[in-house]
Amino acid sequence: MNSSYGLIEVSGVVAAVESLDAMCKAADVSLVTWERKWGGRLVTIIVEGNVSDVKAAVEAAEHITKANGHILASSGVIASPSEEIRKQVAISSKRIEF
Repeated sequence: MNSSYGLIEVSGVVAAVESLDAMCKAADVSLVTWERKWGGRLVTIIVEGNVSDVKAAVEAAEHITKANGHILASSGVIASPSEEIRKQVAISSKRIEF
């Protein structure tokens, strides 16, 4: 599969859920995994899809985060993740069930 990853890191679970909702509504992406750090103060969402959908999803998440007054810590798109990145994301995704 020639897919891309989109990442967004926000402050708080509410902001993360709102961001994920915006991402999935804006483009054809799927949740791969999520991480909570510092007791849930920072939440990273990783979605997967083709590069144009991932870019649109990340932009939508950035917009909704800022519009709702949440803290956007970071965001990014990895257009063609290396095999090592894929392995690390797979390790993270094994700890959650869908």
